[in-house]
Amino acid sequence: MDFKTISRNVGMALLVDALFMLISVMVSLIYGRDGGLYPLVISFVLTFSFGIFPYIFVRKTSRITTREGYLIVVISWLLSFIFGMLPYVLYGEPFSLADAWFESVSGFTATGATVLPDVESLPNSLIFWRSSTHFIGGLGVVVFLLLIIPDSSPIRMRLTNMELSSLSKDGYRSRANRTVFIFAYVYLGLMAVAFISYCLAGMSPFDAVNHAFSVCASGGFSSRNLSIAAFDSRVIEGLTMVFMFVASIHFGLVFLAFANLSLKPFRNPVLRFYVTMLALITVITALSLRFSGVESSFSHAIWCSAFQTVSTASTTGFAIADNSVWPMFANVVLMFATITCGCAGSTSGGLKCDRILMMLKAIAVRVRTTINPSVIHEVRIGRRYFRDEEVGIHVVYITLFLLILCISTALALLTGEDTVVAFSGSLSSLTNVGPAIDRIGSLGNYGMVPTGAKLLFSLDMFLGRVEIYPVLAVLGMMFSHNRK
Repeated sequence: MDFKTISRNVGMALLVDALFMLISVMVSLIYGRDGGLYPLVISFVLTFSFGIFPYIFVRKTSRITTREGYLIVVISWLLSFIFGMLPYVLYGEPFSLADAWFESVSGFTATGATVLPDVESLPNSLIFWRSSTHFIGGLGVVVFLLLIIPDSSPIRMRLTNMELSSLSKDGYRSRANRTVFIFAYVYLGLMAVAFISYCLAGMSPFDAVNHAFSVCASGGFSSRNLSIAAFDSRVIEGLTMVFMFVASIHFGLVFLAFANLSLKPFRNPVLRFYVTMLALITVITALSLRFSGVESSFSHAIWCSAFQTVSTASTTGFAIADNSVWPMFANVVLMFATITCGCAGSTSGGLKCDRILMMLKAIAVRVRTTINPSVIHEVRIGRRYFRDEEVGIHVVYITLFLLILCISTALALLTGEDTVVAFSGSLSSLTNVGPAIDRIGSLGNYGMVPTGAKLLFSLDMFLGRVEIYPVLAVLGMMFSHNRK
């Protein structure tokens, strides 16, 4: 294990964090040296110092082993969380140490859950830093690392799979060393279009850049207490729905569509399944809102339902309505979107609808095999057939996800939380959705959640963002080393 190589690449991730801290310092100067200036300056100096030291004194290597790659992923995320919380800790109220950790983890994992009841009371520079953590986390610490890891290193493909999920690999139709650039091109292009569109729709440049960072990362941090509802604009709400949807579909499909100037890439079975799911959940939720009397007209019920469904499925978490006053049936229906979420190869979190579709087809194949065992049936998605071993990997992941969800809910109950908050908070954190049900709903916050539950939900966010296996791999290496 070459710890010098690990430290060099982790240092690069910290330098990326330091860069955005420096930009946040500039924002503070633009707004008259606001209250976030000194916390951000100190945080920048510390983060830059820790990041530059190994980068200067450790020579670049052309090979990184799989074990080193897993450690780079996990340590980069953890140190980004730690250094990312410094501006909040140094700023002080309203942040306690646990709150600062929660806000940092939520930002970098693009979850968007917040402990703040009054976001607008923060200095603009700290609001910008919060949104910047979404931008960094959405693109992925590993994506930044892949830009500097040598092409000849065998870990490039493995790291790409870990960050973007192996389910997305087929759709890119490119080699591993180009996949990261495709992801970055689409991500940055989408962010630029979102920023310009928001400005044209009436947002101030400051609000536009913050919401562009959040929506493209499938995050959810807003510069306003009422999220998107604060702007009271159907145009802004419609634009946000479009950007949330695009950010939640396979970036390879978006790239191919623009590269070929064709809509043919969108004739994808996974995308059809995703759109169908969104449509069904929207209609069912709207009917619930209308007949329960929450909404007086079906058109407004459809609009609110569509926005909340896309926001939940894309794991963005923006809101135009308070789901804490919605009937429980509507919230339970939205939980299906929380579990399924967007497509692999996007910035959305969760199980990914690719896995859910594969599981449903595997169940159908198993039923047909039981009825007619003499005929060989295979799982097929589009033109691709999947072997039992390939299906098994993702079924095991779904099982592991549900097991962690159950454990997290049980532990959250031990902290004193009620059943609804314990379960919905664990689910929303593990899927990186953010808002859940009840007081931690779409217009609520996690500020009154017990400290133990905040730390637990932070762990859930981390596991959900890196898709569990890298963390288990590192833990396995640690215990294996201890046994030796």
